[in-house]
Amino acid sequence: MTRKSVLGEVREVQLAIQLIQLGARLQFLESEVGLSRERLIRLYKEIKGVSPPKGLLPFSTDWYMTWLANIHSSMFYNMYQFMKIHSDEEKVWILIKSYKLYLQQIAAQDSEPILDFTRAYTMVRFFDSDMLQLSTCSRCSGQFVAHAHDHKSGYVCVLCRPPSRAGKARGAKRGAKRGADGEAAALGIEGMGFGVEAAPGGAGLH
Repeated sequence: MTRKSVLGEVREVQLAIQLIQLGARLQFLESEVGLSRERLIRLYKEIKGVSPPKGLLPFSTDWYMTWLANIHSSMFYNMYQFMKIHSDEEKVWILIKSYKLYLQQIAAQDSEPILDFTRAYTMVRFFDSDMLQLSTCSRCSGQFVAHAHDHKSGYVCVLCRPPSRAGKARGAKRGAKRGADGEAAALGIEGMGFGVEAAPGGAGLH
């Protein structure tokens, strides 16, 4: 085995470790990592302590339209788009660093991530397949995830026009009552600034 191929295999193993730690499913690992299925399964068991979960990947765009999921999805995809413009790395590494940045922002606000890695990856695929788009809110000018080709005028985002019961179920579980404004403030995304520029040391930009 040549030195080049050894280094290449090391990089693939490092990539697999990063993805597994973030919660990537086996189907995604097989499509993005140049290792055999058997090696990926062994690596997954070694890192997670359990076998990879079975089942189909998410296939519907509707999940991203619900109130809280739309806030988090929009937050992540704006970060991903920012990273894609300002980075010359491979797409999979942009995805990894964008998702890590999303987790950092959520943790910094003492909130809970709603968007798992599988949903994040699937959403990027939906954008690439022209099934989703970013629509600009006519009130706050933020960009939010929406169904593609939905060009209705006067679009209003889920923050500017939250559903009547937004946040009540989650608030009850945490023993606190928050409205839409409170949830947005907790995430640090008022006005959909997303705090990308405020990430410590430009996290994920290098």
